[in-house]
Amino acid sequence: MNKSIDDIDFDKSGGLVPVIVQDANTKDVLTLAYSNKESLELAKKTGNTWFWSRSRNKLWMKGEESGNTQKIKEILVDCDSDAIIYLVEPAGPACHTGEKVCFHNNLE
Repeated sequence: MNKSIDDIDFDKSGGLVPVIVQDANTKDVLTLAYSNKESLELAKKTGNTWFWSRSRNKLWMKGEESGNTQKIKEILVDCDSDAIIYLVEPAGPACHTGEKVCFHNNLE
Protein backbone atom coordinates (compact mmCIF):
# COMPACT_ATOMS: atom_id res chain seq x y z
CA MET A 1 0.00 0.00 0.00
CA ASN A 2 1.28 3.45 -0.85
CA LYS A 3 1.12 6.25 1.69
CA SER A 4 1.63 9.98 1.32
CA ILE A 5 3.38 12.41 3.64
CA ASP A 6 -0.05 13.57 4.79
CA ASP A 7 -0.71 10.03 6.09
CA ILE A 8 2.25 10.20 8.51
CA ASP A 9 1.14 10.73 12.13
CA PHE A 10 3.53 13.47 13.22
CA ASP A 11 1.13 14.54 16.01
CA LYS A 12 1.56 11.32 17.98
CA SER A 13 5.14 12.21 18.96
CA GLY A 14 5.20 15.98 19.16
CA GLY A 15 5.80 16.59 15.46
CA LEU A 16 8.59 14.05 14.99
CA VAL A 17 8.70 10.45 13.81
CA PRO A 18 11.61 8.03 14.25
CA VAL A 19 13.52 7.13 11.10
CA ILE A 20 15.56 3.96 10.91
CA VAL A 21 18.29 4.30 8.29
CA GLN A 22 19.22 0.95 6.78
CA ASP A 23 21.75 0.03 4.10
CA ALA A 24 19.69 -1.04 1.09
CA ASN A 25 22.24 -3.71 0.10
CA THR A 26 23.59 -5.18 3.34
CA LYS A 27 20.49 -4.46 5.46
CA ASP A 28 22.76 -3.13 8.24
CA VAL A 29 20.97 -0.67 10.52
CA LEU A 30 23.07 2.46 10.15
CA THR A 31 21.39 4.88 12.54
CA LEU A 32 18.17 6.11 14.11
CA ALA A 33 17.15 9.73 13.64
CA TYR A 34 14.00 11.83 13.68
CA SER A 35 12.08 13.62 10.96
CA ASN A 36 9.42 16.27 10.95
CA LYS A 37 7.18 16.92 7.97
CA GLU A 38 9.60 19.42 6.40
CA SER A 39 12.62 17.09 6.59
CA LEU A 40 10.60 14.22 5.13
CA GLU A 41 9.48 16.45 2.28
CA LEU A 42 13.13 17.44 1.64
CA ALA A 43 14.19 13.79 1.70
CA LYS A 44 11.54 12.89 -0.88
CA LYS A 45 12.39 15.90 -3.05
CA THR A 46 16.20 15.58 -3.01
CA GLY A 47 16.72 11.83 -2.57
CA ASN A 48 19.10 12.50 0.34
CA THR A 49 18.49 11.79 4.01
CA TRP A 50 17.20 14.88 5.84
CA PHE A 51 16.33 14.92 9.54
CA TRP A 52 15.34 17.17 12.40
CA SER A 53 18.15 17.59 14.93
CA ARG A 54 16.64 17.57 18.41
CA SER A 55 19.89 18.78 19.98
CA ARG A 56 20.51 21.63 17.51
CA ASN A 57 16.81 22.33 16.93
CA LYS A 58 17.22 22.55 13.15
CA LEU A 59 17.01 20.65 9.87
CA TRP A 60 20.11 18.81 8.72
CA MET A 61 21.11 16.67 5.78
CA LYS A 62 23.34 13.70 6.51
CA GLY A 63 26.74 14.42 5.02
CA GLU A 64 26.36 18.20 4.68
CA GLU A 65 29.51 18.64 6.81
CA SER A 66 31.24 15.23 6.63
CA GLY A 67 30.52 14.39 3.00
CA ASN A 68 29.19 10.98 4.15
CA THR A 69 25.88 11.24 2.36
CA GLN A 70 23.10 8.67 2.13
CA LYS A 71 21.18 8.31 -1.15
CA ILE A 72 17.62 7.14 -0.53
CA LYS A 73 16.57 4.12 -2.56
CA GLU A 74 13.21 3.53 -0.89
CA ILE A 75 11.10 4.92 1.96
CA LEU A 76 8.97 2.52 3.97
CA VAL A 77 6.22 3.49 6.43
CA ASP A 78 5.09 1.25 9.28
CA CYS A 79 1.52 0.03 9.72
CA ASP A 80 0.62 2.80 12.22
CA SER A 81 2.11 5.54 10.00
CA ASP A 82 4.30 6.76 12.88
CA ALA A 83 7.75 5.37 12.00
CA ILE A 84 9.82 5.29 8.81
CA ILE A 85 12.67 3.33 7.30
CA TYR A 86 15.00 4.89 4.75
CA LEU A 87 16.72 2.23 2.66
CA VAL A 88 19.88 3.98 1.51
CA GLU A 89 23.09 3.68 -0.42
CA PRO A 90 25.69 5.19 1.96
CA ALA A 91 28.75 7.10 0.79
CA GLY A 92 30.96 6.69 3.82
CA PRO A 93 30.36 5.85 7.48
CA ALA A 94 27.02 6.64 9.10
CA CYS A 95 28.35 7.54 12.54
CA HIS A 96 29.89 10.90 13.40
CA THR A 97 32.66 8.94 15.20
CA GLY A 98 33.76 7.42 11.88
CA GLU A 99 32.25 3.99 12.60
CA LYS A 100 30.32 2.33 9.78
CA VAL A 101 27.15 2.20 11.88
CA CYS A 102 26.01 4.16 14.94
CA PHE A 103 25.13 0.96 16.80
CA HIS A 104 28.67 -0.19 17.62
CA ASN A 105 28.61 -0.13 21.45
CA ASN A 106 27.64 -3.09 23.63
CA LEU A 107 25.55 -2.58 26.74
CA GLU A 108 27.23 -4.12 29.79
